[in-house]
Amino acid sequence: MRVFIAAATLALASLSAAPAHAGWRLIDDNEAVSVAKGKIEVTPGEEWNRWTYRPVGRSEVWTLDGVSLNELYFVSRLQDGKTIFTDANRKERPLPTFSASMLLTDIPDFYESSSRLALNTSVFEITGIEASSLAGHNAVRFTFEYAVEGSPLRRKGLAVASIFDEELHLISFTAPELFYFDRDLPKVERIIASATLD
Repeated sequence: MRVFIAAATLALASLSAAPAHAGWRLIDDNEAVSVAKGKIEVTPGEEWNRWTYRPVGRSEVWTLDGVSLNELYFVSRLQDGKTIFTDANRKERPLPTFSASMLLTDIPDFYESSSRLALNTSVFEITGIEASSLAGHNAVRFTFEYAVEGSPLRRKGLAVASIFDEELHLISFTAPELFYFDRDLPKVERIIASATLD
C-alpha cells in the first residue's frame, strides 16, 4: 500500500521501499546531533524520533508525533544533479535536480516544483520569502501551504536553505495548519537557530 511521507519529505514512497530494518530512534534532547550525513549539527531541545531510513542519501526525517502530524526534514551537502525528495516516478515525472549554480532566490521555486511533482498536487503556494541565515551562512527562509489529495487537512510549512561549498543545506518543517503547525513551530525555530557547521 502506498502512503504519503508527506509532511516534510513531500515524496511519495511505498512502505516496501524502505529497508526492512528501517525504524525509529529517540534522539537525546540536549546533545548536538549531526544530521543527514552532512556538515550540519543541531541541538533538538526535546526528544524527537529519528527515522533510520533516508528518503535521499543526504537527508533525514524527524517527528514528534508521526510524520502526518509533524515532520522535520533535513538535507545536507546535496550535490549538483541530485533531487531533494525521493524520485519515485523518474521515468514519467522526474523531479527537478539541484544545480550548484542556483542562487538562494531560486531555492523556493525549486522546492515548490519538487513538492508539486512529489505530491502530485497543484495545490501548493509559497506564502513568504525573506533573507535569513543557516549555520552562519546566508540563507533564504520561506513559508508555504499545500494540500494532499485524499487528505482533508491543509498543511503549512517553513523552510530555511543555504548553499555553501556548492552544496544545498536545507531544513524544512511541515504540519497540519490546524493545531500542530503553530504548536511545534517554536521548537523547530530553536532547532534551526542551533544549527552549526560540524
